[in-house]
Amino acid sequence: MLEETKGLFIDGKWVKKQRTYELCAPYDGQLLARISMADAGDVEKAISGAHRAFQTMKNLPAYQRSEILFRVAQLLKERKEELARIVAKEAGKPIRIARGELERTIVTYQFAAEEAKRIYGETIPMDAAPGGEGRIGMTWREPLGVVVAITPFNFPFNLVAHKLGPAFAAGNTVVLKPAEQTPLSALAIAEIFQEAGLPDGALQVITGSGSELSDALLMDERVKKITFTGSASVGKLIKQKAGLRKVTLELGSNAALIVEPDVVLDKVIPRCVEGAFSYAGQVCISLQRVYVHETIYEEFCKRFIERAKQLKVGDPLDEDTDISAMIHQREAERIESWVEEAVQSGAKIGLGGIRNGSIYSPTVLLDVKKDMAVSCQEVFAPVVSIVPYRELQEAIEMVNDSVYGLNIGIYTTNIQRALYAARQIESGAVIINDIPTFRVDHMPYGGVKESGYGREGIKYAVQEMTELKFVSIKTDF
Repeated sequence: MLEETKGLFIDGKWVKKQRTYELCAPYDGQLLARISMADAGDVEKAISGAHRAFQTMKNLPAYQRSEILFRVAQLLKERKEELARIVAKEAGKPIRIARGELERTIVTYQFAAEEAKRIYGETIPMDAAPGGEGRIGMTWREPLGVVVAITPFNFPFNLVAHKLGPAFAAGNTVVLKPAEQTPLSALAIAEIFQEAGLPDGALQVITGSGSELSDALLMDERVKKITFTGSASVGKLIKQKAGLRKVTLELGSNAALIVEPDVVLDKVIPRCVEGAFSYAGQVCISLQRVYVHETIYEEFCKRFIERAKQLKVGDPLDEDTDISAMIHQREAERIESWVEEAVQSGAKIGLGGIRNGSIYSPTVLLDVKKDMAVSCQEVFAPVVSIVPYRELQEAIEMVNDSVYGLNIGIYTTNIQRALYAARQIESGAVIINDIPTFRVDHMPYGGVKESGYGREGIKYAVQEMTELKFVSIKTDF
């Protein structure tokens, strides 16, 4: 990877700026590239270009939009290893996990390509109401226009795909602002879309400071939809600024799991360890809180810790690495302070609790109280708390005692108890007999409370990126 200056992608052309920042690898600090920093004027050009291109995109037949998205998926397949290495370097994601993200990204664009052909309306039985006789009623969905997409660092290909795929399937255009740490993935996907035949201007990529560019991105009246993945605090600000415009917000979580006493621990433990520590816990639905029935609590903790000890920490490009550096050293320092505060308040470290630069070791906390930051806030780090419970209702109440509600899991062989929990748990999804970290890319995905607003998952994102129009025809005119 060359240490070169990367430009903005505006109207199908690369625009290098004099003002840049250095992009360095989280693991070893290697300089990867110099990234152009956009200003408000660049954002205005990008939105203007996307607004003009919308006239082309909205008239592009569905089969052509589908063909472009299928071509993107094919190009991703051809370049999968190269792109996985980009993710491993700029995001510090272990290469095996990076390859898995690329595989999911391919599937996401394939789903979007298929969905482009099935954006259906319906007929309305007008004569079901007095005065509706002699009329035909029908609906269809129309694209909104310019979509601003703001994406995080942790899945720089797949979470971008969850915004670009449905937007283009529906006939919208997009101004994409990727995370400052992962611009190379976004710039690579811009190249791929251009090669796949997306009309110039339909995708604009703006790199630089999110806080500096936010007003220019959010306040322009030509922007009809804002889709954001990130923190709850920023999501709230976006919703305030959006006014009556459409927004989708995929925000934080402190995902929890209930483990009932009837499960086979040999089946449960490996998945729990994976859910807690994959990509150093930097996943919105990373397993953060585990509530284990008191009769199996000690055995669960023992086996969980034994399994976690087997994880290899190291270079993200090493094929055997399970956990690498966190995205910034300041994030590792943050979680180090949170764990220290928990220990000072009575928590015990069952495993880990060690920081080495930007690497934080897989950490298991015991005797955690609900008001500790490691429990009630989003850790977004390789830290998991294991807590015993007596009755299922007690576990459900502890799960719900949170400002978040994205994915929650429960392991049990009792279907009545599973469905009872599913009814009682306050979350966007309940995952029965698997970890809350489970997600496939066509399921509806989003949270309640401070975990989000709206839903992703291709079909559901398309609905939120279109406007429903009703048309009535008077047949006896």
